[in-house]
Amino acid sequence: MANAPLKGIIAYPVTPFDTVTGEVDLATLSRLTDELVTAGSHAVAPLGSTGESAYLREAEWDAVCETALQTVANRVPTLVGVSHWSTEGTVRRARVAARHGATAIMVLPQVYWKLTEAELQRHYAAVAAATDLPVMLYNNPGTSGVDLLPETVVALARKIPNLTMVKESSGDVARFRAIRELSDGALSVYNGSNPLALDAFRSGAAGWCTASPCLVPRWALELYAAVMGGDDGRADAVLAELLPFLEFIVGHGLPRTIKAGLRIQGRGAGSPRAPLMPLPEKETKQLQGMLERLAAHPLVDSAATGTAGPAA
Repeated sequence: MANAPLKGIIAYPVTPFDTVTGEVDLATLSRLTDELVTAGSHAVAPLGSTGESAYLREAEWDAVCETALQTVANRVPTLVGVSHWSTEGTVRRARVAARHGATAIMVLPQVYWKLTEAELQRHYAAVAAATDLPVMLYNNPGTSGVDLLPETVVALARKIPNLTMVKESSGDVARFRAIRELSDGALSVYNGSNPLALDAFRSGAAGWCTASPCLVPRWALELYAAVMGGDDGRADAVLAELLPFLEFIVGHGLPRTIKAGLRIQGRGAGSPRAPLMPLPEKETKQLQGMLERLAAHPLVDSAATGTAGPAA
């Protein structure tokens, strides 16, 4: 963990769309990205599933990548999701991310046909060879339909030198320790399953990849501070308060829930792009209640975390 390329709270911004034209709203993207940095996020990761990367045209993808990285301006590390259905498309995106100054790239096996291990190796090797950037392998069987077991992940990493990180989102907490042990500590592991945030850190995860800082940055940062400070009681208390919110945003879909939350907070980023639909009214009211409760709760304040953001 000491040599992890990225650490701490790695924040995932949404991609805003204009409410009239439906086009990418780069000015709002810049504002929201800047808010993630000034709130204290330890890294920013544009163009993940929260950023609706799969629904962007290539010119839009390039513009979002450039705008987000220019806004961060090397104040914190950046992790760009470069996944595409094809190896060619993923390689192209990796090179664009590198050209605009990304710290690292993240690759999900975004496929229709289930890939063999040989195909996975060829895909990751080609993407990794396209730049000198560190590569994060992203395992999310719920969205990709491909479950990369720890043994497979470690075997891939042994053949691809700059594959140094793994974002594990299967929901199986045992995998954090398994990947670290099987790789003899060579792979840094990151949690992508929001409800497992605390268990993952306690199992040796170097960071938490999460969209929660878009709405409640101080809570995510306080959880990490409690873990790093060895304050187990406080970490448990923070997670207990935060868990219903984390389960809600995952259960109802990150793009629609985060955008609904931003609208509630007066920081609108438009609606998700079709086929996604906005969060229904009933669920929006539930989310509003959660955000109001977290904002009013005395457990977290800026003095405790050393942060100052636009929301709780």
